[in-house]
Amino acid sequence: MRRLSLYHLETLLWISRLGTFAAAAERLNTTQPAISARMRELESQIGYPIFQRAGRTMALTVRGRELVRDCEPLWGTIERTLLQSSSFEGASGIIRIGAGEIAAATCLPAFLADLKAEMPRATLEVEIDLSQAMLRKLLGATHDLIFLSGPLSTPNIHTQRIGEVEMIWIASPVLGLDPEAQPKGVPIWVLHSHSPIHAVALASLDEGGLGGAVINLSNNVRAMVDVAMSGGGMAFVPEIMVRDHLTRGALVELRFVRRRTLPFQVAIRAQERDPLIRDMYERATMLRIGGGAIPA
Repeated sequence: MRRLSLYHLETLLWISRLGTFAAAAERLNTTQPAISARMRELESQIGYPIFQRAGRTMALTVRGRELVRDCEPLWGTIERTLLQSSSFEGASGIIRIGAGEIAAATCLPAFLADLKAEMPRATLEVEIDLSQAMLRKLLGATHDLIFLSGPLSTPNIHTQRIGEVEMIWIASPVLGLDPEAQPKGVPIWVLHSHSPIHAVALASLDEGGLGGAVINLSNNVRAMVDVAMSGGGMAFVPEIMVRDHLTRGALVELRFVRRRTLPFQVAIRAQERDPLIRDMYERATMLRIGGGAIPA
């Protein structure tokens, strides 16, 4: 009688989901040689090849695809049963979450605290990055869940809008600018072009008659806030991240153009089958950035 271990099936399914042995190794927190060894053991047990070489990569054989199809629902049932029996307290492994600065400064801290309270054995790895980079990592399976700004439409991603923030222009009161007038001769700071906020900032400048102005770029909102507070120019930032500074008078809002709104979403891979990640996604969809109800 042939005997298979659960880790053989888990490994096979993650290779199928992510596309490569290397990606599966990273997801399972092991090495690529270990993944290869597991698949050799599995092929030895079932008596037929699961993978075949296709150029420089390995592809599932016809019988390998059939095995994956048959095992997917079985593995999903096993995972759900194990997790439900422990109410997620027994969940372990590495969970990788990507977020932008705005989410990190608003809804993310409480979300992470709740996750750790329910999953004390799991290791959370949080990376703060720009939306474009996070999306690449999600599609490459090096992130499990991401919070990102801007519109997003791709068949490979499931998203849920969790709110919006208002983007404003700020400066230090030491510059003596008229908040209602178009600023003249002031250095302009906006996020890098890899951020969806960059295009929103350029549109705002065009509307305010500053479309041809020289702009300075940063990949960090807090750095731009610090520059503005020191009198180093005006910056396009989320109002929610500078609300306290505005209230204290450390910064002023420049109202020469209207405020812009930016949507925020939480996302996972469309093919994600891990019940733990899907449960995290459902929890994240209940978060709210910016406060208030989600626009229809």
